[in-house]
Amino acid sequence: MIKSRIAGAGRVLAFAVCGLLLALPARAELHIDITRGVQQPIPIAITDLVGASPDAQRMGRDIAQVVAADLERSGLFKPIEQGAFVQQADAIGVQPRFQDWRLINAQGLVSGNATVQPDGRLRAEFRLWDVFAEAQMEGQSLATQPQSWRRIAHKIADAIYKRVTGENGYFDTEVVYIAESGPATRRIKRLAIMDQDGANVRLLTDGRALVLTPRFSPTAREITYMSYFNDRPRVYLFNIDTGQQEVVGDFPGMTFAPRFSPDGNKVVMSLSVGGNSDIYEMDLRTKRVAQLTNTRAIDTSPSYSPDGRRIVFNSDRGGSQQLYIMNADGGGVQRISFGAGGARYATPVWSPRGDLIAFTKLDQGQFLIGVMSPEGKGERILSSSYLDEGPTWAPNGRVVMFFRQAPTDASGRGGASRLVSVDITGQNLREVVTPSDASDPAWSPLIP
Repeated sequence: MIKSRIAGAGRVLAFAVCGLLLALPARAELHIDITRGVQQPIPIAITDLVGASPDAQRMGRDIAQVVAADLERSGLFKPIEQGAFVQQADAIGVQPRFQDWRLINAQGLVSGNATVQPDGRLRAEFRLWDVFAEAQMEGQSLATQPQSWRRIAHKIADAIYKRVTGENGYFDTEVVYIAESGPATRRIKRLAIMDQDGANVRLLTDGRALVLTPRFSPTAREITYMSYFNDRPRVYLFNIDTGQQEVVGDFPGMTFAPRFSPDGNKVVMSLSVGGNSDIYEMDLRTKRVAQLTNTRAIDTSPSYSPDGRRIVFNSDRGGSQQLYIMNADGGGVQRISFGAGGARYATPVWSPRGDLIAFTKLDQGQFLIGVMSPEGKGERILSSSYLDEGPTWAPNGRVVMFFRQAPTDASGRGGASRLVSVDITGQNLREVVTPSDASDPAWSPLIP
C-alpha cells in the first residue's frame, strides 16, 4: 500500500492505493507513441463508476467526467459520448462484453465502481481494458475523503495516461499564477492557485501588495515569488499549508525572477544594484549568498537544469537579449540562441526531462513561445500572438503552459490575459479557463 498526503485548507488527507487482483496480460495492443508527434486521438469509452448509494453514484459520475476531461484535454484520447454505449456500466461486472464496445469503435474502456465506506471515506476502483485484445491493462483501488474526489479522478487519468503512453501523467498537479483584476491603470495582482484543469481556484494574497513571477518548490508545498511591499521589491517564500511567508534575504537592491533548485534547498534569482542586474544563488538553510554573474549587462530569468548542475538565463551581454547556459557555480558560460534579424529571447525554463528549454521570443513585433535543445539546436516555435509569454512545464515535460494577452484598443479597453497550454509538437493549443485575467503561470510537480 502506498500512502500520500494532500495538505491544504488546514487539513491532511490520506490516500490509499492498491492494484486490483485481475492478472494483467503479457501483451496489449492499446498504445500511443507520443514521441512520434501528431497522431489521431484514441477513441476511449469511460463509464460512470457504479455506486450502490445516491452519494456514491453522484461521485462516481463526477469522477468519470473529470477523467474524460483530463484525457480529452491531452489531445491523445477521444472520449466517446455515453449515449452511444451498448452495454451499460452496471452490467459490466467483472469483465465487459467486448463485442459491444467494438461496435462503437472503442479501443479502450474504463469501468469501475465507487463506494462510501462505513468510516465515511470514498473508495473508487477502476479498470482499463484493451477492447480489441480483450484484456485488462490496468486496475487500481483508491480511497480518500469525499471532498477530495477530484484528486481520485486525476490519479485515475494519470494511471491511464501512463499505461497507454509509457510516460508519467500530469493531471494530479496544481498551477500557481497571478490573478489580475481592475482597470489597466490600477491593476490588482494576487497570488492564486488552482488544479491544472482550472478547478478549485484559491486566492493566496489579498491584493494589497503587487505580486509577480511565482514558482513552485520541488515538494509542491512552497512557492517563491516577487512582491512589492511598501514599494520595495523583494523575493518571498510562501508555505501553501500554513499560509506563512518570509523574505528571502534582505538585499540592498531589487530582487526578482526567483526559482528553486531541483533539491529545493536553494533559490536562484536576479539582483539589481545601480541599474545593473546579476544572478545570485541563496542557500535557504545557511542563508549564504553566492554571486554567479558579474557583468555590466542585464542577466536575469535563471532556471536550473533538472540535475542542478547548470543554469540557463537570458542576458544582453552580447548586444541583444539572448539565452546563455552556465555551470551552477557561474563558470563555463555559453551562448545558445542566435536570433536572426534582431530576434530576442527571454524567460527560459528547463524541461523536467532535461532535453529541452522553453523560452519567450520577440521577433518582428510578435511574441512567440518555443523550445530548443540545451545546445541551442532544433528550435521549434509552439505558438505566436500579440503577446505570448512566460512558459512553464508540466512535470512530465510534454506540455507547456504560458499566458497570452490580447491587445488593447485606442481607449485602453481590452487586453485580457489568459492561460494557454500546448504540447511540445505545437499541437493541441487550449485555453485554461480562470475566473479572472491570469498571467505568470507555474506548474507544480505531481502532488505528493
